[in-house]
Amino acid sequence: MALNGRDAISLTTDKLSADAVSESVTCASCGAISLFIGTTRDHFEGMKVVRLEYEAYVPMAELELSRICSDIRTKWPSVRHINIQHRLGVVPVTEASVIIGISSPHRSDSLEAVKFCIDTLKATVPIWKKEIYESGEPRWKENKECLWADGGLIPKVN
Repeated sequence: MALNGRDAISLTTDKLSADAVSESVTCASCGAISLFIGTTRDHFEGMKVVRLEYEAYVPMAELELSRICSDIRTKWPSVRHINIQHRLGVVPVTEASVIIGISSPHRSDSLEAVKFCIDTLKATVPIWKKEIYESGEPRWKENKECLWADGGLIPKVN
């Protein structure tokens, strides 16, 4: 989903491509392209992970991703292009779950913006991850950054 001529977000069941994200944020006036690629690892707390499964509340997730792009542009006005892609459905070990690409004239802005983007995405975007272990046991995972999680910033209502 193109937000404007400079920002793009995508929630997809398709395999993600770091090359495609990098190309989408390439700009002649930029000396820096920063990428974050989050992949499925093969273990967690001593358990063998065979795949992840992601679900999202897509309309709200897209709205939150749009807000992240807007916040990046406020904090780092020199940022030229932003592309945020998150995979939904099954993601096998070693494949990318999320790719973020940001370009700017100088590296410091794009590097800081990419870190802000992934940290904020994990805290605010309604995307849920389930780990599937070698035993077949599934476990829904909670991001420690998640604002609605235990210990988060939003109190539970009784």
